[in-house]
Amino acid sequence: MDLEEFDFHLPSELIAQVPAARRDAARLMTLDRTTGKIGETVFSEIQGLFRPGDLLVVNDTRVIPARLLGCKESGGRVEVFLVRRVPGDRELWHCLIRASKSPKPGTVLLLAEGMTARVESRGEGDIWQVAFAPVEDFSPWLERNGSMPLPPYIRRAAEEHDRERYQTVFARAKGAVAAPTAGLHMTPELFAALAADGVEIATVTLHVGLGTFMPIRVENLDDHRMHREEYIIPEKTALAISQRKRDGGRVVALGTTTTRALEHAAGDDGTVTAGAGEADIFIRPGYNFKVIDALITNFHLPKSTLLMLVSAFAGKDLLLEAYGEAVRRQFRFYSYGDAMMIW
Repeated sequence: MDLEEFDFHLPSELIAQVPAARRDAARLMTLDRTTGKIGETVFSEIQGLFRPGDLLVVNDTRVIPARLLGCKESGGRVEVFLVRRVPGDRELWHCLIRASKSPKPGTVLLLAEGMTARVESRGEGDIWQVAFAPVEDFSPWLERNGSMPLPPYIRRAAEEHDRERYQTVFARAKGAVAAPTAGLHMTPELFAALAADGVEIATVTLHVGLGTFMPIRVENLDDHRMHREEYIIPEKTALAISQRKRDGGRVVALGTTTTRALEHAAGDDGTVTAGAGEADIFIRPGYNFKVIDALITNFHLPKSTLLMLVSAFAGKDLLLEAYGEAVRRQFRFYSYGDAMMIW
């Protein structure tokens, strides 16, 4: 398949710049793959689309304030975007760096509260390894001085309210540099209502990183390689999925990141293996889904891997028809936008 097959016209005014007044106040498009029927409701009414015995799987990753501002020791402003921590005893991170001139290995960066960082080496593509000076605890420093990594299509600086709203209410495990955005609509009240209706809730952790939001730079999709993203699937979640499959119930994925973790960890028979790993699966039309039966997701960018994943699940032609209808009805797109549920 070619990249151009996943393009569509999106007026810029439909790109949401701020979240809805309430998390569950977003609009919700419904899409039945069997009939092709497109419907509409509000997210607060999503409870009515579930069945007793469904299993809802959510991604409990927590977004870190990954954007840092500073300057080079030699002068010149610099922006450091944390992507992924390198395992080990020191604060060594894979980072994106934006500066007037590309840094060289050995460049020292001056950051807030006297923090210094040293550019150590350049990795694949635009990724650098940056070592931060030892501090008693790096995480509190980052919480004080980093800003939330809003996507570039949100054309404003991150504000204080983004620390809450660009984070799911069930976020737990720190490590993501972008939010699992379908989960932003969920509320404690919705979870309680679903549980009362006999819907079980299970979690996975996938730390959203470059694999999710980096653009595709090749025309032939066979040439695209996904960046790896760390995930953990608890034993309890793997068992709940197996039980649901045996009982004939549905596995409902809250978001594309949940979907990628589950499908990457699944065998050909649909059995999900518990444990930790790195997901680099590229799901696009032609993929045979092994685990999920329904998907809740936001509206995604043209030509993005997320759009391709959802196209694989809904069918490309049907999904692009639904996106065209979303544009006509003026749904709000992307991270702070509206949602859809496909089954």
